[in-house]
Amino acid sequence: MTVTELLSYEAALAEYDPVMGLEVHVELGTKTKMFCGCSTELGQDANTQTCPTCLGLPGSLPVVNAVGVESAIKIGLALNCEIAEWCRFARKNYFYPDMPKNFQTSQYDEPIAFDGYLDVQLEDGEVFRVEIERAHMEEDTGKSTHIGGATGRIHGASHSLLDYNRAGIPLIEIVTKPIVGAGERAPEVAKAYVAELRELIRALGVSEARMDKGQMRCDVNLSLMPKGSTTFGTRSETKNVNSLRSVERAARFEIQRHAAVLEAGGTIVQETRHFHEDDGTTTSGRIKDNAEDYRYFPEPDLVPVAPSREWVEELRKGLPELPRVRRNRLREEWGVSEVDMQAILNAGAVDPIVATIEAGADAASARKWWMGELARNANEQGVSLEELSITPADVARVSALVASGDLNDKLARQVIEGVLAGEGTPDEVVEKRGLKVVSDDGALGAAVDEAIAGNAAIADKIRGGKVAAVGALVGAVMKATRGQADAAKVKDLILEKLGVSEG
Repeated sequence: MTVTELLSYEAALAEYDPVMGLEVHVELGTKTKMFCGCSTELGQDANTQTCPTCLGLPGSLPVVNAVGVESAIKIGLALNCEIAEWCRFARKNYFYPDMPKNFQTSQYDEPIAFDGYLDVQLEDGEVFRVEIERAHMEEDTGKSTHIGGATGRIHGASHSLLDYNRAGIPLIEIVTKPIVGAGERAPEVAKAYVAELRELIRALGVSEARMDKGQMRCDVNLSLMPKGSTTFGTRSETKNVNSLRSVERAARFEIQRHAAVLEAGGTIVQETRHFHEDDGTTTSGRIKDNAEDYRYFPEPDLVPVAPSREWVEELRKGLPELPRVRRNRLREEWGVSEVDMQAILNAGAVDPIVATIEAGADAASARKWWMGELARNANEQGVSLEELSITPADVARVSALVASGDLNDKLARQVIEGVLAGEGTPDEVVEKRGLKVVSDDGALGAAVDEAIAGNAAIADKIRGGKVAAVGALVGAVMKATRGQADAAKVKDLILEKLGVSEG
């Protein structure tokens, strides 16, 4: 059945309760692949990082990457999971051109981590617990590039190119239990969960978790059940959603689409769907297989994984401060509200601010520059804060120059502009552009005298008690000094020369 119009979100939630399941694939930052010694370095020529094992050639045998197993255990522990005393790999059998072996080495009914949870905080401070079904180890597929056609997908393409460099890169797949009870906030919960999971993965140091680079991808499973029912509806699975905003949009769209189909008397098809960034819609991919269709069976070429309890406890003790705990600590140290802290988190500014404080800036200045001038530059360039060509040490130096009176805010913005433009360090930009604040009493005094002489009527008003008019004279001095004077000092000098007390 084709749906030409979506049901409004409000109407959908009036009749149905959404049920979500989120499957997040995290590409681990290991140096070699999961079952062979090939490099995982990005950006290399196609098919140059392959070997008989990751190509599935006859006679080749896999060996488990120990760092991959360690990373999986760390993730499981951070997600409050049980860690299996014994688990093994399985073959997930299906044919697709970017899977050279015609099966994926994964874990099926015996994952390394299971039965956990992650508490996520929504923008208004409410905490929602997302229960974790499992976190299991597997390998990534290769990459298909479809040539010709209008969509970049296989349908309508004239031919396809295959790159197996990515085939075999270690993945951890984290699968939630059905998420119920979120109601109208389900899309927001989905976004917050993936955001919190990304921060956790980064804190563990097991992956950069860059969604824009495919290092973290989310499959959004969604179904609806009528109000008052406890029977889940048929689900759809929107595959490989690669941004936080898109996770939220995909869940919202599918709620409205499912509701429209059901209200029109139609039937939901269990299928995979593609998300379209341009308009926030999804379209049908393929009918979704059930687990039995993959013909799972134990991988005969790999021994079981049996992490000792001593090793697991050692890894538990070595876990870093987890993101939510860290954010609450920083929020108290910085004296900011929940809303402000959420904005800092959304901007990706927590780590840059921390590093800037560690480089010598005070918390207020560090927040001011990263959340103001630098956030604006990042938005204009379409990059993250950490991709800007300025370091926390640079920002701390700018803050120090302002604190010492060598720069005012206007000049500091010009220094930041110069650093971002590649003109050197903050001190080098100050020197090259001649941006230091004019603090010489003689030069300032002369500029103040000129301003008073050129604006006699305003000077008379100030002498007559209208002290607020001093702003016009301050502006004149700032203009004469190209914004390089200390405005507060200029104001004091003007009042002093006019014999007026501000009080």
